Amino acid sequence: MNKILVVEDEFPIVDLISISLSNEGYEVDYALDGEKGANLIETGKYDLVLLDIMLPKFNGYELLEYAVAMEIPVIFITAKGQLKDKVKGLSLGADDYIVKPFEIEELIARVNTVIRRCHKKVNIKDIEINLENRVIKKQGQEVKLTPKEFELFLYLYENQDKALKRENIYERVWADEVLDTKTLTLHIQRIRKKLDLKDRIKTIHGVGYIFKGKE
Repeated sequence: MNKILVVEDEFPIVDLISISLSNEGYEVDYALDGEKGANLIETGKYDLVLLDIMLPKFNGYELLEYAVAMEIPVIFITAKGQLKDKVKGLSLGADDYIVKPFEIEELIARVNTVIRRCHKKVNIKDIEINLENRVIKKQGQEVKLTPKEFELFLYLYENQDKALKRENIYERVWADEVLDTKTLTLHIQRIRKKLDLKDRIKTIHGVGYIFKGKE
């Protein structure tokens, strides 16, 4: 499970972000000032930092240096919306820049994008996912998945322990394609067989599927 650190001094915003990202399957910690944020960043245990600029004690630009040194990607979330502020943040090493107020759906989409771009390899027990090359290996051997099987498996993995409705899976993986009702079932069966995940990818009757994060 990917871990995200939110460094923001307005608790209502922290609360909204934490709840929303937790619902998406992320583990979230937070800090309300720059000093605590720096201490947490230096542990090196986070996959992404969401960082305000105007903070007590240390500002966001100073904290960005800590994150860059630890090779942790950063998304700035700030009320400083002028072009010069965006240019400064991105030129100093931030991976993205979101201006307040923002829509939570946009934040989630940008978080997912940065996580996928910056963490190109993901390991699940004996399975390795290379997001850059779109290659999956099991016990060191490449497993051939079709493009749709890859997208479906990745969506299940990104939402571990979360019940996914069939209609949401169709929308994410197949977009506007017209599908036979058996298409998803067949793809799930093939993924289970190819990756030996019959005990991890569970059917929720009347709802959809869930990928169990732990065996």
